[in-house]
Amino acid sequence: MSTKESNARDEGAAWVVETNGAEETRRLAAALGRVAAPGDVIVLEGDLGAGKTTFVQGLAAGLGIPAPVNSPTFTLIKEYHGGRLPLFHIDVYRLGEGAEDLGFDEVFDAGGVAAIEWGHYAADYLPDEYLEIRLAKGEGDRRAVRVFPRGEAMRRRVEEWRAAWSS
Repeated sequence: MSTKESNARDEGAAWVVETNGAEETRRLAAALGRVAAPGDVIVLEGDLGAGKTTFVQGLAAGLGIPAPVNSPTFTLIKEYHGGRLPLFHIDVYRLGEGAEDLGFDEVFDAGGVAAIEWGHYAADYLPDEYLEIRLAKGEGDRRAVRVFPRGEAMRRRVEEWRAAWSS
């Protein structure tokens, strides 16, 4: 495995992975897709170009979704079906600090996985338990992926994800 992994003490992070390019970031996310459960909410943070949409592409692949995934910046929410679970890809960047409720509860209760880019803009609408994933550009094509589970169920999900990633 070409990634550098470590247990992190950074703000309670459960896991930090350094990926060596977009394809490896997709593979990491696909491992999460293989263990994701209905109702999982994944909040993606990072600068423009950090790899948030790339991560969601891998997540979709891990869920078995055949459709190509691209950023929902102008539509805000894109739904993908045809996999093990539906995927709701949400981008609230355009809404900024004044983000309003787009029917988040309905999406979260729809039996799929919700991936929210720029999720801090929707902080008031997030459930108690979710995964926060922060992506940061490194040298060249490298990305640092920092995973912060929020809640006990998400701590367990991270352990399942780590096991899926190492196998």
